[in-house]
Amino acid sequence: MKVDKDKSEFLEEMIDQWQRDGLINNETGNKLRRSYETKNFDWHRLAQYAFWVALACGVIALGSLLIDNAILKYLQRIYDTPNIVISVLSILVALWLYILGFRRKKSIPHLKFSNEAVILTAILLTANGIAYFGKSIDQGSGHFSILILVSLIIYAVLGYIFNSRLIWVFALLSLGAWFGTETGYLSRWNYYFLGMNYPLRFVIFGLGLTGASFLMKRSKRLSYFFQVTYVAGMIYLFISLWLLSVFGNFANLEEWYAVRQLSLFYWGILSAACCMFSTWYGLKNRDEIAREFGITFLFINLYTRYFEYFWDSWHKALFFSILAISFWLIGKKAEKIWNLDFIKK
Repeated sequence: MKVDKDKSEFLEEMIDQWQRDGLINNETGNKLRRSYETKNFDWHRLAQYAFWVALACGVIALGSLLIDNAILKYLQRIYDTPNIVISVLSILVALWLYILGFRRKKSIPHLKFSNEAVILTAILLTANGIAYFGKSIDQGSGHFSILILVSLIIYAVLGYIFNSRLIWVFALLSLGAWFGTETGYLSRWNYYFLGMNYPLRFVIFGLGLTGASFLMKRSKRLSYFFQVTYVAGMIYLFISLWLLSVFGNFANLEEWYAVRQLSLFYWGILSAACCMFSTWYGLKNRDEIAREFGITFLFINLYTRYFEYFWDSWHKALFFSILAISFWLIGKKAEKIWNLDFIKK
């Protein structure tokens, strides 16, 4: 078994301690030491970081090009290209990259990150093609959520056909974007839709998506996408609940500034109650996703309330002292839990 350097040092300390306590003899200790090996270098993590840096550098390179005068003049000549031509070219290149990416996935599956980078590029080109297609047929209606719906359908179909969770993630992102823009369009871009601001709308959306993920779990074909859909639903739900606990059902900052934060306390109670229910459900059903989301956002909610109610009224030395102690206690407890989990593994 190959382990990281810090885990190797931890194992060495534990084996030494067990020998000193007489729990194991020297022969067993040596046998345990031979059962693992320290990794010299984590190439898997390096590959992951390298692709992230490559994508970031690509964005920076594009930005650098766009501020270069010579490049800008050249782009101005290209700008006269009809939108429909750019759309067709983007879709064709995206289609070629999809085929290339999934062929690579079958022939060289071990090159995980480079294969995913090819598919990610195809996804972005698909979005670009749909956007330019929308510009080519735009008549000023402002109903651009239809384009997002088109991208949602394309990503969902491609994700289903190619059995790709990465494409399915973009389908879920498109679903959220479509829901937000469609409700905005139906309300004529007013602050409220059926009396709900955006955070409250997305609480309902997150609940619906989370519930739909459990229906997907029952389907043999769709169960492959259960976990990613479940996590996406929980992200939509808990981030929206947290925003609701901060801003309430107010739609603009002027109204929000006019009320005391204490008057929004019941939204904080609702958010905390959902977190505790998620934690209880996760512990009862051994659902790690529900448990982790519940615990994490419960802490986020508690610290948010702490900043809201005590930032102005307490001396900053006392405020940060209590904050430091609380984080130290959490870190100490987390370290203990991590050590126990690592020993079990």
